[in-house]
Amino acid sequence: MTVTLHVCITCRAGQTLGEGEVAPGKRLHGAILDAGVPDGVIVVPVECLSACSQGCSVALSAPGRWSYVYGRLSEAHACDVIAGAAAYAGAPDGIVPWRSRPEIFRKQSLARIPPIAALPEPAE
Repeated sequence: MTVTLHVCITCRAGQTLGEGEVAPGKRLHGAILDAGVPDGVIVVPVECLSACSQGCSVALSAPGRWSYVYGRLSEAHACDVIAGAAAYAGAPDGIVPWRSRPEIFRKQSLARIPPIAALPEPAE
């Protein structure tokens, strides 16, 4: 199954950006792509994950799985984000055993969201 790694490319990590400066979130996105995305993971840039006070943020999601939002990240964390995404892709329910998670995924989790149940189709 393919999982989605959402990367907030507008995150400024509390910085005021000058003319032409690249947002830290966009740099994180680039570093993740440069590090190489594992099979089963697609990276999707997004404009806001509403974790603005928590620095750069990413989210992992897949149908029928728990979703996670992680914050306080920088481009230096790209390889750990990739390792965490690969572990998430390998977990059938999205729950990676705590000790198997990269340290940033153990300590910098902002939210854990339960799987969204499919709603029944309305009767005609």
